[in-house]
Amino acid sequence: MKIDRLIGILSILLQKEMTTAPELAEHFEVSRRTINRDIEALCKAGIPIQTTQGVGGGISIMSGYRMDRTILTSRDMQMIMAGLRSLDSVSGSSYYSQLMEKIQAGSSELVSGKESMLIDLSSWYKATLAPKISMIQDAIENRKLLKFKYFAPSGESERTIEPYYVVFKWTSWYVYGWCLKRKDYRLFKLNRMDNVQVSKKEFECRNVPLPDMSAELLYPRNIKVTALFDADMKWRLVEEFGTYCCSETEDGKILFEEYYSDLDNLVSWMLTFGDKVEVLEPAEVRNRLKEIADNMSRIYGEKNEQNRKI
Repeated sequence: MKIDRLIGILSILLQKEMTTAPELAEHFEVSRRTINRDIEALCKAGIPIQTTQGVGGGISIMSGYRMDRTILTSRDMQMIMAGLRSLDSVSGSSYYSQLMEKIQAGSSELVSGKESMLIDLSSWYKATLAPKISMIQDAIENRKLLKFKYFAPSGESERTIEPYYVVFKWTSWYVYGWCLKRKDYRLFKLNRMDNVQVSKKEFECRNVPLPDMSAELLYPRNIKVTALFDADMKWRLVEEFGTYCCSETEDGKILFEEYYSDLDNLVSWMLTFGDKVEVLEPAEVRNRLKEIADNMSRIYGEKNEQNRKI
C-alpha cells in the first residue's frame, strides 16, 4: 500500500543522514520512478526533503527537522513497544512487527533487550478474529459500508453499517458504527458477526461521537445476586469480582452479594459451579436453576434406564 511505503520512507529518512532513490527502490521493491513520486508526495505533505546531486549525494531531510528522541524516555519506548506487540497479537499481517522494527532501528539506545511488559490481546478465536479486524480496518480507512450477519439474544439479522472504530473492551472486540437498519450508532461484537463483507459502496463520514464504552452502558448491573458458595470456590469469586464481593459465614460457607448485568448469563455462570453454590436470590434465577436440574435429572435418568435395558 502506498501509505505504508510513505511511512516507511519517512522512517528511513528520520533514521539515516542520507539515502538514495535506488536504495529505496530496492528496499521497497518498486521502481525509481515510483520512489520519485513518493518523495514528491512527501514534499507536498510538508516534509522538508532535499536532494543532492553528484557523488555522495542523495535524499535527506533538511537539518533541524529530525525528531529529538530525547523527548522519549526508555520507559516511554517500552510502553510504545508493548502497545505495538499487543496489536500484533491480533493482527492478520506483519504490519505491526515491521513498525516495531522501524522504531527499534532508530531508537536502540532507548529500547533494552529485556521486556518488562507483555500484552496479548488474542483469544481462542484468533484465527477468525484477525481477518475480521483487518477487513474492518480496511473498510474504515476506505470509507466503505460493512455488511454482515449478526447473532444477538433477540435473534439473527442482516446488518449494514458505516464503520468508524474498532474497539477492544475488557475481553472482547467490537466495531462501532452507524447502523442503517436502526438509524443510530451501534456497537457490534466481532465474535457474533458472520459472513463479513466490505461493500463497494462508499459513505460520507459523519461527525461521529466517540463510543461510550463505560461498563454501566455495556453491562448495566441491575440484578442483585445473593448466593452461598462452598469455601473452595472463593478464588473464582475474588478473581471475577474482587475481595469485597463475599464474606465467610459461621458454617464456613462463602456469602456472595453482588449486582449482575444479564439474567441469562447469570444462570449460565451459576451452572459452571455445579453443586457448589445455592442461589438465594433472585427467585427467578433460583427457579430456573431448579427447572434445569430437574430436566437434566430426567434426561440422564432416562439414559440410565435405557442402558439397563440394553
